[in-house]
Amino acid sequence: AVLAVASPVLYKELSQFVNDLPDMADKLAAKIEPYQERLQDYLGQNSEQPLPLGEYAGSAMGTGKTVLAGVKAGGAVILSFMSVIVIMPFVAFFMMMEWPHVLQKVRDLLPREHEGTILDLMGQIDKKLAGFVRGQLTVALLLGAVYAIALSLAGLKYGFLIGILAGFFNIIPMVGSTLGLFAAVMVGWLQSGDMMFVALVGGIFIAGQIVEGNFLTPKFIGDSVGLHPLWVFFALMAGGALFGIVGMLIAVPVAAVINVLLSFSIKQYKESPYYLGQYEKDAKPKRKTVSKSAKGKNAKSPA
Repeated sequence: AVLAVASPVLYKELSQFVNDLPDMADKLAAKIEPYQERLQDYLGQNSEQPLPLGEYAGSAMGTGKTVLAGVKAGGAVILSFMSVIVIMPFVAFFMMMEWPHVLQKVRDLLPREHEGTILDLMGQIDKKLAGFVRGQLTVALLLGAVYAIALSLAGLKYGFLIGILAGFFNIIPMVGSTLGLFAAVMVGWLQSGDMMFVALVGGIFIAGQIVEGNFLTPKFIGDSVGLHPLWVFFALMAGGALFGIVGMLIAVPVAAVINVLLSFSIKQYKESPYYLGQYEKDAKPKRKTVSKSAKGKNAKSPA
């Protein structure tokens, strides 16, 4: 239902954005030109030879538009569409049919002695991952709707498109709002040049972050992941540095899995004799006490 309502508006704004892209590049070059001249004067360059940003921006954007149109009309889109519409439902159907059998076969391979512990760990991981995915999707959907409606009411061109994309990319924590804020501020600056309007657009994203951090995330995600915000931040940085966007997408779920395994390891360590100080006592061999009568018998008995 959401896609049916939003798709016509998204298609209209996306088409308008692609058509207006060369003009926006020219406007950006015109707004940057005074700062460019100041920079040239500061660096001691000849102001009669400006940087060729405005000269080539329009042609570059026109070429980019042509390339995008060619890719859109190419066979890759058709192949992707066919794979999603035709192949994936069959794969999903058979996976759902066979999933209980797959789980049972995997369970039969577990060592009997540790089966309960392994299943308990897998259950905790499943609970954290499911809570994170459902909660993050819900937060992203609500944030996208709030951003789209607020930016459209504020009068920002392509506001609905920017809001929906900001909500979609918010599946990766902190990425969607950052990209949406940058895009909205740039479009607002090119659209009106009024700093009050730009401040209004930026305020919408700041308000969205406040609502997300204080209401949406605690409500829909809460303690399901069980990670401190600082660890989430470090996980995103590490994932982005190692694997780029894909690493940032899987950083928080991987950190949640590591959290479950680390918590289990710490629990096992605190229950171990090494932590409790009983290792040395239990390791000492006990002396056998021998009675005098036994000594005498042993002495008289033959070797």
